Amino acid sequence: MNYQQLKEEIIAYSKTIGIDKIGFTSATVFGGLKARLITQQQLGYQSGFEESDVEKRTNPDLLLSGAQSIIAIALAYPSKLKNAPRSTKEERRGIFCRASWGQDYHHILRDRLTKLEAFIQEKVPEAKMKSMVDTGELSDRAVAERAGIGWSGKNCAIITPEFGSYVYLGEMVINIPFEPDTPMEDRCGSCNKCVEVCPTNALVQGGQLDSTKCIAFLTQTKGFLADEYRTKIGNRLYGCDTCQTVCPENKGKDFHLHEEMEPDPEIVKPVLKGLLQISNKEFKEKYGVISGSWRGKKPIQRNAIIALAHFKDETAIPDLQTVLENDPRPVIRGTAAWALGKIGNKEAIPILEKAASREKDEEVQEEINKGMAMLLGIKK
Repeated sequence: MNYQQLKEEIIAYSKTIGIDKIGFTSATVFGGLKARLITQQQLGYQSGFEESDVEKRTNPDLLLSGAQSIIAIALAYPSKLKNAPRSTKEERRGIFCRASWGQDYHHILRDRLTKLEAFIQEKVPEAKMKSMVDTGELSDRAVAERAGIGWSGKNCAIITPEFGSYVYLGEMVINIPFEPDTPMEDRCGSCNKCVEVCPTNALVQGGQLDSTKCIAFLTQTKGFLADEYRTKIGNRLYGCDTCQTVCPENKGKDFHLHEEMEPDPEIVKPVLKGLLQISNKEFKEKYGVISGSWRGKKPIQRNAIIALAHFKDETAIPDLQTVLENDPRPVIRGTAAWALGKIGNKEAIPILEKAASREKDEEVQEEINKGMAMLLGIKK
């Protein structure tokens, strides 16, 4: 078989099914990545969401016996929200990161990869393939970098010349020996903006991320958020775009190439108070289609409460009181108590006093004490 011709046919077909960029690389072990991953684990920089087995993350042959190549794909997503609703004093709004706009990208990329698999299978019936998006064992970024999709930026994202870093990545391990594409030259140069402006200093240095400090990770956790990070989150409900928005390579990059990626402004920039008492059913119906819903409503609600505190939204005091008095979840009650203190209106003092008299959970009591201390001007 003429594998070069097949490669060209795959590239041509990929354009017809909405793949914005495609690259090919060998399925050899990612040796340099393996060393970096071991270092990340030793430093405690991993989030826990990724595959823990370093061998599986770096050796494609463990995922598909006889693997010879990897096909990497990239789809560009929008960076600007059309008809964005305004946040007002009466209706403060939160924001989901750009990678969570539109339909869940996992489904979109799997659709493209499934079509690509079918095309290849028709050409080569004996071909064996394994595709993955984000939650697979391989590092999407390492594959894309080696396949020439883009270079790995200091913000730990793949940056493409065409679309900046606003791209979703996926890959397919395959037992066909395609000619590898050439990796792209790093263009970050001396620019260090992303490292300098990271709100939590999660970018330890260019290309090295402490995931446990990253707001994108923190917004997905389900427990109490450490005090030092509550003041850093702002109105972010899910994810963080700071290291992308400051990147010079992203200036002027905004692509609306895929209808299913178009965001609903009311979903990706929702009214915060409306999130506080939303039911599970309502949450799934309204937000279930976006990737930012994968951890359920609890982290989103906790972040919404923190965002109301960030805005010092006094109109939210009755809503926070209701949450503090009625919500069965300690994290949500406790965060509401802290938020009442952070907002700083003395009307919240009797609310916290009442809550303190009947609260049984120790962590919630601690948050009530923090809130009361802020209201009374006591530094702790």
